[in-house]
Amino acid sequence: MKISYIIPLYNEEESITELYTVLKNVADRIDTDYEIIFVDDGSTDKSTAKIASLTQTDDKVKLISFRKNTGKSIALQTGFNASTGEIVITLDADLQDDPTQIPKLLAKMDEGYDLVSGWKENRKDPLNRLILTKIFNTIVSSFSGFSLHDFNCGLKVYRKELIHELNIYGELHRFIPVIAYNMGFLVAEVPVVHQPRKYGKSKYGIGRIPKGFLDFLTILFLTNYATRPLHLFGLIGALLFGTGLLSGLYLTYLKLMGETIGNRPLLFLTMLLVVSGFQFIFTGLLAEMLLYLSPKHKIPIKQKIGLD
Repeated sequence: MKISYIIPLYNEEESITELYTVLKNVADRIDTDYEIIFVDDGSTDKSTAKIASLTQTDDKVKLISFRKNTGKSIALQTGFNASTGEIVITLDADLQDDPTQIPKLLAKMDEGYDLVSGWKENRKDPLNRLILTKIFNTIVSSFSGFSLHDFNCGLKVYRKELIHELNIYGELHRFIPVIAYNMGFLVAEVPVVHQPRKYGKSKYGIGRIPKGFLDFLTILFLTNYATRPLHLFGLIGALLFGTGLLSGLYLTYLKLMGETIGNRPLLFLTMLLVVSGFQFIFTGLLAEMLLYLSPKHKIPIKQKIGLD
């Protein structure tokens, strides 16, 4: 068995040497073939140079360096694509993810799981981030149909079968457990030690909240309606059209009673509701047609026996 350690990073020059030393000790104790893939997401400090020097002394260390900052999701996906291990382990480069916790996650995976995520049970973060994280995990658990204590822990262990099915971008790395669960993979979490940040500063900012919300809507759509878009657009269209129809009947009644309706705002609202309803329904039909004409939807098959 071979393990691929994937470490996305952005401006973490101070922690790289210490992280490498600790991770290498852990990897050597696990006693299996491994590779360490650093994905430098356009760092502007000396991160790239430090990792490049590690590649000169350790052939297990690999480096992928971006020309500009693209975000953690793209960095992870690039690392996934480059990995060659049967098991893939991701962790952040800021030393808040403790590499000594990795054997705990591997032991849990041996129980038959495809993805084991860390749970930072005792987080060492500022109060404002603790509150936002709690809200985030509660909302995702409530609306996704799948519950975890900590969706966004960077320390995760994957089987390669799951890696091959993933395609993440934007801020979708936060929802990988939800994506995996909805694809039929077995997901678990294990409490892990969360260490306070020793170097640098957090890349988390208030600006990520609206982006995360929009990506959450993307996940809800992709996991629930990607193969039946008319169920979503048709439902919205039917509600709009039905409301417009009722208001139209009301205006018709008023007209028959001799009242003037041409200057009523309700008339314009009725027309807007009816037209919008038709647009949503036809959008759903168009999406269904594109889905029908596109290559067949990829079904995540666990195994085949007796077939070529």
